[in-house]
Amino acid sequence: MFYTFWRTVIVALARVVFGVQVRGRDRVPKSGNFILAPSHRSTLDIPLAAAVTTRRMRFMAKRELWHGKFWSWVFDELRAVPVDRDGGDRAALRVLEGALAEGEPIVVFPEGTRREGPELGQLFSGAAYLALKQGVPIVPVGIGGSEDIVVRRGGIPRFSRVCIVVGEPILCVRTDGTIKRSAITATNDELRASLQACFDDARKWSAARSGGQPGERV
Repeated sequence: MFYTFWRTVIVALARVVFGVQVRGRDRVPKSGNFILAPSHRSTLDIPLAAAVTTRRMRFMAKRELWHGKFWSWVFDELRAVPVDRDGGDRAALRVLEGALAEGEPIVVFPEGTRREGPELGQLFSGAAYLALKQGVPIVPVGIGGSEDIVVRRGGIPRFSRVCIVVGEPILCVRTDGTIKRSAITATNDELRASLQACFDDARKWSAARSGGQPGERV
């Protein structure tokens, strides 16, 4: 109930303030577990990713967000998973693997941290590894308009229109035993190509709705 309440409030606010629209929502599995893999240009991408489905998802988030009793309580109640930003937190991967094994969808930002610009940063292999380990699909999600949240239209600053594009799920076959590096690389390459296409479409759609060019700043 805690997750459902705050998701409802945050998504409603995002629609009012940023005019959030989602394309390809029907591509998110309605049952079973999966890995949602969004692009990452803003801290806002974390709550924005929840707009693609009403299903509860477990988020991987940087450990620094657990600061102070209040925020630690909030993220614990949301059942978020703290991770070190160097991408090598095996404990976090084990928690997420356990969540998938129990049928819970998870959210992993494959770029690892916020990036800038129209090109995706280097992808960490965590999403690909987990997908192959558990045999679950990866759903790429491009979020456009969150990097430069204020744009100019007719010389007047206004909030960017945020657009979210959901790509076709990348199906992964469960791998028992040791997962070959080549399989992880191939899955990561497929994810990168699909996620880049979603991100490009989301940025163009956002720019068209905001009345400017992708990435135009105030």
